[in-house]
Amino acid sequence: MGAVESWAWWLIVAVLLCAPVVHTALLEFVMFGIGAGAASLAAGLGVGVVWQFVVFLVTTLSLLLLVRPVTRRQRRQSATVRHGIEALKGAEAVVLERVDEHDGRIKLKGEVWSARALGVGQSFEPGERVSVAEIDGATAIVL
Repeated sequence: MGAVESWAWWLIVAVLLCAPVVHTALLEFVMFGIGAGAASLAAGLGVGVVWQFVVFLVTTLSLLLLVRPVTRRQRRQSATVRHGIEALKGAEAVVLERVDEHDGRIKLKGEVWSARALGVGQSFEPGERVSVAEIDGATAIVL
């Protein structure tokens, strides 16, 4: 296999290694793909097959050792960010219309929500601050 052919093979390997990222969130495939791309570049410059593999391994291992810990840390940090309904639990709201175990209105994160008190017999008057215990459909359960 000549240098011209080997760069094409390395390029095909690079594309195939990067393809799974479309369906998965495993960035490690991209790191292997970049390693194959570097080997393709080395082959295009006329470097021998053994050195092409060395370039592939060194590039891939360097990326895995240097970039992977950073991406893992960022994934863990983004996993702790709450979104949607989860972000509303524990939020503070202001009572707009009396809230009891049946109904009421609150202002939560700038929006008016229907609300119910968590406890039976519990009620909150307009102006009081309440905490959202949970969300049930479009109703905030407060305490």
